[in-house]
Amino acid sequence: MKDLLPDDRPREKLRYHGAAALGDNELVALVIGNGSRHGNALTLANAVLAAHGGLHGLRRCAADDLIRIAGIGRARAAQIVAALELGRRTLTLKPSARLQIRRPEDAAAYLMPRFGARGVEQFGIVLLDAKHRVMRTAVLAVGTLNSSIVTPREVFREAAIGGATAIVIFHNHPSGDPTPSPDDVALTRRLVAAGSLIGIDVVDHLILGDGRYWSIKETRQR
Repeated sequence: MKDLLPDDRPREKLRYHGAAALGDNELVALVIGNGSRHGNALTLANAVLAAHGGLHGLRRCAADDLIRIAGIGRARAAQIVAALELGRRTLTLKPSARLQIRRPEDAAAYLMPRFGARGVEQFGIVLLDAKHRVMRTAVLAVGTLNSSIVTPREVFREAAIGGATAIVIFHNHPSGDPTPSPDDVALTRRLVAAGSLIGIDVVDHLILGDGRYWSIKETRQR
């Protein structure tokens, strides 16, 4: 980026004005680090953002999506994905904080930063203790979900091994629309019924979209 004035170079701007003064492309350029024969780091950053509709779309990218861009090899793709994951983790609670799930909003606040903007569908459970405090989260399936992949046996085996007395089920819709499908509703009913027999309460099933979520519990109560 030698063609830029010193004060316009991302690294110098960060040093003298702070990270908030940098544009999205400048922050991505700093993550990329160095340019290539296809252009300097800022040029590559602009190409990355343009290919995915800006920073919002970039959140959904995997490394394999990024390496399709000229000048972004596996090392640079890994750096970008790692930076995005660090950003997600800064939005989550510290491990020592035991969040208590009292309402769907509590579960959504816990799950959305972790799984709400994923480019691939993931299904999992949040294990809760007797006071509905979060013990841990377990992802049980990745990819297009169907009844043969997500079974009560797998769900409650994980919950029982973890010593949970209750669980919150969750999965994300990569489309960004959290509206449940008929299969989502049917799966919830199956798991609620199985949980009643086993003695592990299914508190809710949250479907996570892009900045939005859908609570099956709230839908049943309407």
